[in-house]
Formats: sequence, C-alpha cells, structure tokens
Amino acid sequence: MKRRYPLALLAVGLLGGTLTLNAAPAAGSKAKPSGGTTLRYLALGDSYTIGEGVEPAERWPHQLAALLAADGLPLARTPEIIARTGWTTDELSAAILEAKPRGPHDLVTLLIGVNDQYRGRTVEAYRPEFRRLLEAAIGFAGNRPERVVVLSIPDWGVTTFGASSERSVPGQIAREIDAFNATAKAETEKTGAAFLDVTAETRTAGKAAGELVGDGLHPSGRQYERWAKAALPLAKRALEHPAAPRRQLAAPGAKVK
Repeated sequence: MKRRYPLALLAVGLLGGTLTLNAAPAAGSKAKPSGGTTLRYLALGDSYTIGEGVEPAERWPHQLAALLAADGLPLARTPEIIARTGWTTDELSAAILEAKPRGPHDLVTLLIGVNDQYRGRTVEAYRPEFRRLLEAAIGFAGNRPERVVVLSIPDWGVTTFGASSERSVPGQIAREIDAFNATAKAETEKTGAAFLDVTAETRTAGKAAGELVGDGLHPSGRQYERWAKAALPLAKRALEHPAAPRRQLAAPGAKVK
C-alpha cells in the first residue's frame, strides 16, 4: 500500500487550519509539461538555504534552479524559499504553517538541523521534528517522496567561526553533526526520498580562502555552486517521476473534501 504523508503531521502542536494544494497534472504524466508551463521548486531550510552572506543568485537553490533550466527543464529560476538564519526544526515548522505554501510543487528540498545541534538539542529530540518536516515536504511534493531531496547538515566546526568557538572541543561538533545526519538519512531513506551528503564537501573546504563569507561561518557562493552541481543529478531524477494527482491535505481535525 502506498504510504500517504498528510500535511496534518506538520501542524501537530501548532495552530489548526486547512491547507489546500493546487491541482497537479494527472497521474502518469511526465515532469516536463507542454504549453510552456513552468515547474515549481520549494526549498525549505535555515541559513544555508537562504544563503546568509551571499547574493540571492549565489544561493544553492537558485544555482540549482539555474542549472536545471540550462539543462532544458522549464523550472522557475527563482525558487520559493522558506528559510531563515538561525531556524531550528520547530521554528521552520511554525514558519511553514504561517506561510501556507500552495502545492503541489514539482521539486522540494529540505536542509535543516544545524541550529538544533548548535543549541544543544539531542538527536532524540531532533528525530520527530525532522520526520514531521520531511513528511510535510513530501506532502508539498504532491505526496511523491521521489520528488524530495534532503541535504545533510554542514559541519560548521571546521570553519573559522567554529575553530574559535568556545564549543570547539576537538571532534565533538563533528560527532554530533554525524549523529544528526545519520538520523536524517535513515528517516529519509525510509520514505524513498533522496539524500545528498554535502557534509564531506564542507569539511574539505574548511576555512580555505574563498570558501566562506565574511562571518567566517557560512559558505560562499563558490561553495554553494558545488552543492548545486552535486544536487543536480538527484533533482533531475526526481523530476523524471510522474506528477501527482490532485489531493487536499488538511491540518488536525479538519476534514478532507
């Protein structure tokens, strides 16, 4: 039986209400539409997704959209982004509920968790919050996990900021990041969504010249370019899957018509 991912799961513990997704092409149709229709991309996350310290065009979701468009896919070059510097999983959930993005989207990406780790939250607390966001992302993709790509949490401990941080205990940040990422990967793979490891790339880049913006913490546009190129084959594969049929997703207590 095909598993369903109702958006209701996102709103657990939050305000109620009903979110209705727009109609999608009939099941079995391909991602590339006719008649000049533009494919929609929703990016969910925190400072890494909003691109703290870089120009909008340098954000990795924007660069990914540009790569897909250059490859012949009619994807909007300006993705819809719900992300803010400092957000934890629960703060992203609250922001999504407030923003009420209209789906279904043809591609959804999710990168979240670094601030949960930074604030000292446990992996056990992270798991249900991440799972709730992942299920919401799948719902925004028209209940198609194949249309969702999750990125791993970067290792901020290798940056200039991380090296000077009072929390910079040798190996500790890396171990915690690895534990959070192992949880995110396991939850992602259960659903059939794709998981991309960018953590290794951030560790390779470290604090080398040109790899970070002025705050010594966040990646530069050059580093985000490599993320976008790494995500490109997964995004293309996701867009090869048939579009989802129309369906309405409701918050707790609301009836689905």
